This record gives sequence, C-alpha cells and structure tokens, in this order.
Amino acid sequence: MSDKSGSPVLKLCLPEWLSYEESLLTQSLVSVEQRMEWVLSLGRKNIGSDQPGQGGPFAAAVFDADDHHLVAAGVNLVLPAQCSVLHAEIVALMQAQQRLGCHRLDLVEGRRFELVSSTEPCAMCLGAIPWAGVARLVCGARDEDARAVGFDEGDKPEQWPKKLEQRGLEVVTDVRRDDAAALLRTYQAQQGVIY
Repeated sequence: MSDKSGSPVLKLCLPEWLSYEESLLTQSLVSVEQRMEWVLSLGRKNIGSDQPGQGGPFAAAVFDADDHHLVAAGVNLVLPAQCSVLHAEIVALMQAQQRLGCHRLDLVEGRRFELVSSTEPCAMCLGAIPWAGVARLVCGARDEDARAVGFDEGDKPEQWPKKLEQRGLEVVTDVRRDDAAALLRTYQAQQGVIY
C-alpha cells in the first residue's frame, strides 16, 4: 500500500471497536488517572468474550501531553495478526505517527506527547519508546505483575526508568496499578493465551 505520493504506508488492521471507542472520546482527560482508566477499559474490551481472538490484556494510548486529548490508541494484536511485535505500545505509537505524519513525535513542532500504557513496557517496547519521541511515559501494572501471570517481558536494564529519564523522558509508574494488575489476572483466569 502507498500514499498519494507513492510512498509506502504500513496499515494495521485494527479491531473495529477500537476506532469506535476513539471516536467517542471527544473531551480531554485531564487527570492521569482518567487517562489510565480509559486505557484499561480498552484492555478489558480486548479480552471481553464478545471479542474472541483478540490480543490480550494490554492497551496503550498516545495523548497530547499539554491538552490531554487523545491522538491514537492501540491494543495488543500479537495473536490476531500473528505478529510478535504488535504490542499495544507499538500499535499506539505507529497510529499516532501515521496520523500526525511524522516518524518521531518530538519532531511535531510545538507539541509534546505522552504514552499511557496499561503495563510497564517489555524489553522490545522499552527500546522503541525513546525513538518514538514521546516526552512522558505513564504505566499502570508493573513488570512483576505481568511476569506473575506468566508473560515474558524480556531482559530489561536495572533502573530502566532512570535510563529513560536520562534521555529526557519523564516516567510515571503505578498509576491505578491495582486495577491494571487485576486486568492481567482476569486474562489469566479466563485462560487467555500467555506468550
């Protein structure tokens, strides 16, 4: 697939309900807790019984860091897309970059962006976040919460939040952690595929 100029474009096949949920969110979510709750609602929907074959309990969204409006959302698509790299954070970042027409969000003049993720990033997503150009990362569940239900989070450096902060990214953890960890346990109790 290519755009009007003939340049290649990567198009994700997102669940129909995700676009609908994005369209419903027309107001700004002022508090970080509101933004996290909205992201967790996507994770719940992604494992709901009315959405069989979806990618699991992980969700993420990119928001404008100043006015807190949604730019793009993502859910884990590993299983339905049969693609190991389609984690929620990657999907949200790809969608945001394509919508804004820029391969790095920090190149969008006069704007800063925040990535809100239902769980701390795995090793792959941790590597992608600085290159994506977000100014702030907000996480719900901890790495240990994901590992406790069996997910392989990969090898991450000790003190990874400090390493991101050294690169100029603000990191906020444990936002609605109990709710985010409960989402992981719900997925496990439903006998969702652990990968």
